[in-house]
Formats: sequence, C-alpha cells, structure tokens
Amino acid sequence: MDTVTGPMNESGAVTVAEWPAETAALLTGAVDQARAAVAEFSGADTVGDYLGVGYEDPTAATHRFLAHLPGYQGWQWAVVVAAYPGADHATVSEVVLIPGPTALLAPEWVPWEQRVRPGDLNPGDLLAPAKDDPRLVPGYAASGDPQVDEVAAEIGLGRRWVMGPWGRADAAQRWHDGDYGPDSAMARSTKRTCRDCGFFLPLAGSLGAMFGVCGNEMSADGHVVDKYYGCGAHSDTPAPAGTGSPIYDPYDDGVLDVVQAPPAEPAESAEPGD
Repeated sequence: MDTVTGPMNESGAVTVAEWPAETAALLTGAVDQARAAVAEFSGADTVGDYLGVGYEDPTAATHRFLAHLPGYQGWQWAVVVAAYPGADHATVSEVVLIPGPTALLAPEWVPWEQRVRPGDLNPGDLLAPAKDDPRLVPGYAASGDPQVDEVAAEIGLGRRWVMGPWGRADAAQRWHDGDYGPDSAMARSTKRTCRDCGFFLPLAGSLGAMFGVCGNEMSADGHVVDKYYGCGAHSDTPAPAGTGSPIYDPYDDGVLDVVQAPPAEPAESAEPGD
C-alpha cells in the first residue's frame, strides 16, 4: 500500500493525478468517517492520532490511526473506504487492526517437530528419531555364522539401524564445518594439523579418512576433530626458550640470625615534687 500525502503520488502504473479528482478528494476526505467507524467498532478511547491515507486503487483508500489498546503497543487501525466515480459519499468497507513498524509481534510459529534443537536434550529426556529418518538404514541381522557376524560387528553392523551414506555424509559435513573443523578460529591460528599429531586417534570405517578423536586433555579431549584441524597443543609443539620460574638464591626461612643486644640503660628515678 502506497502512502500518499498529496495528489501527485503514484500507486502502481496509474498516478493519483490521472484518477477522477472528485473521487480522490472524496476518499482522502473521509477521515472523520473512518475515525467514527473505529469508535463504533471498538470505542472512541481506542482511536489515537491520524497517521495518513494510502490508495488501494482508484476507488478505494485506507486511513490509518494509532491504536490505543492494552497489549497492542505500536499497532494501527486500518479503515478501508470506497467510492465510485460520481458518488457523493464514501462507504466504509472494513475496519482491521494491523501491526505497525514498532509493533510487538509473536515469534514466527515453528512446527513441533522442528522445535528441538541441538543441545536441548537433558538427562531423562526421550527423543525418538523421526519416522523414516533419512540418516538411518536397516542394520545387519545376525546370520549365526561366527566368522560372518564378527566381521559384521567390526564394520558397525549387528544393530537394528545403522547410519546410511546420507547420514554419514551429513555428520561429516557438520563436523567439518563445526568448532573442530579446519576453518575454525583455533585451526586458523596454527600451521600444525591433527593428522600428524600423536594425540589424534583415527575413527574406524569410512569416516576415519577424515576424522578422529582428540586424546589430549589440554585440547579438544574426547571430541571428533577433522584431520586438518589444529591447535597449539600439538604433540610436535616445541617448548619455548626461557620458560620456567626465574632462578633465585635459595632462601631458608628456618635460619635465625642471633644478634647480641646492648645492655639497657637504667631509667632515671623521678624526684618528689617534679
């Protein structure tokens, strides 16, 4: 809706100046009629200052007023009036309450299945995977052959569900882009990488080509790290020269120096009457 303050403003491809002057004047002049419509609908004390008028088309315009309603700070009354060419008065089409630029609005509605975010799971909570979760595929059923079942367990099977290619790729991308990936601030601050670090424990399976677990308690201990991640606690980090406490002569606070005190002089006796 284009707000107009004069007869030369544009709305769409047709300017207000090209509209019938009588109809335009009738629409813009219906301020009191629009205010009365709001007062009838909600009460006179709910209508505030006049905010302006905007044209919907050559035969309709919307007048706006500040709304004075508890809980609706910044909202506006919008009153649509209409008139046809040659009419002698405008007609009120509708009265609605709309949010203004500073209106307090509720956050956008989020479907229930999308509300739980990473980090929301607490002890005791139950979070089932979504139906037909694309990350999971059926696992391997035990065959009864010990040799076959042992190999299946080594490659992560033997469970009802396992992560399929899509799920593994999704996890790999998330880890690569996360706090322990090569583009993190920590990784960019050093030239050393995890792939040649003694604390790097590679993962088994296909993900082991890119990821491992950090075993350094002073760094990303217990976290999955990209092999091109790095930090200042790399196993090849040399100790800087001059480290340690400054060297001072030892001080034994248990040694006492015995000093001979001079004899005390006798105090002069005071004479009576002094």
